[in-house]
Amino acid sequence: MVLYPLPEFDEKLISARKYDRPSYTLSTFIPRHTTKFYIALHALNVSLSMIPETTSAHTIGLMRLQFWRDTVTRTLAGTPPKEPIAILLASALSDLHTRTQGKAKISKGWLMRLINAREQHLTHTAYPNLASLESYAENTYSTLMYLTLSALPLTSLTADHIASHIGKAAGITALLRGVPLVAFPPPPNHHSSQTRIGKEGAVPGESRQGSVMLPLDIMAESGVKEEDVFRHGADAPGLRDAVFTVATRASDHLITARQMLKNLRAGEDVGHDFEHEGEEGHEYHDSHEAYQYRPDDQQAKSTSLNTQLREVERGFGVLLPAVSTGLWLNNLQKVDFDIFKPELLSTDWRLPWKAYWAFRRREF
Repeated sequence: MVLYPLPEFDEKLISARKYDRPSYTLSTFIPRHTTKFYIALHALNVSLSMIPETTSAHTIGLMRLQFWRDTVTRTLAGTPPKEPIAILLASALSDLHTRTQGKAKISKGWLMRLINAREQHLTHTAYPNLASLESYAENTYSTLMYLTLSALPLTSLTADHIASHIGKAAGITALLRGVPLVAFPPPPNHHSSQTRIGKEGAVPGESRQGSVMLPLDIMAESGVKEEDVFRHGADAPGLRDAVFTVATRASDHLITARQMLKNLRAGEDVGHDFEHEGEEGHEYHDSHEAYQYRPDDQQAKSTSLNTQLREVERGFGVLLPAVSTGLWLNNLQKVDFDIFKPELLSTDWRLPWKAYWAFRRREF
């Protein structure tokens, strides 16, 4: 085993914990041998997500993304650069290899997918439609969950299927949560006047103009104009209707994931096929022969469904973003879909014990 000297929790790792508090809270429920990889993975994700806000030019952003591609390649090869997240990731991969006896296979393709997805929206280009937002969520938040499941290691079509829906819900919710911050970004000098979030939310006219990241088709259907959002903030005509529509899609994905789990517990099939089966990283081969059964063979069907349920319950800690996502969507509904309410920017204080009960009961 190669030993890598772990960096102290320097500014980059501390900022990762600061900007992704729900993930660090939920790390408690990740199996201990996978925790270091989980933390390194989410630190990488935060670093990627912050590139648009911390670069002054598109070309510089592209260079930083290429740096991460090269860094991931070198880290997977066992020669990480002297960068804190890379060293932590290398150490985590080394530990995984030892503790799982080489069974945990981390997909380079999935790690590259995280980077490539960020590049597509490096300049906060608006999503043309809701489907493109779902695709982005699949390539980021769902992929984070696939990577964590593979680190357990757990290769499960059904667990990946449920994770896909939860990841899409989490990704859509992350976009909604970031709407005020992207529309009214802080000035270049972060030590001067920050975007002011008062009782009525972000105050238009007090910061650099950004962009409204809601899908364009939803904005058109709801009659939302970007200029109205910049001028009137939460009072922009049609804005709450647009937010409601997008939030409903996120909620639908959570409902689907819950129904799939309910079906398994009732001895029924999950209800629909996994749309990403057969794609890179989702080739299940001989390990899922147990999923196959004749419709008239009730014993084989029962065995298959029990196998799927055991797999999902084994990876249940990875699925807990369903809890944090559900809490945020409930809070959004309580404020009547006013996306600019300042309380929506903070992590719900109930998350630790809500997650605990969800994990204990294996329900989300």
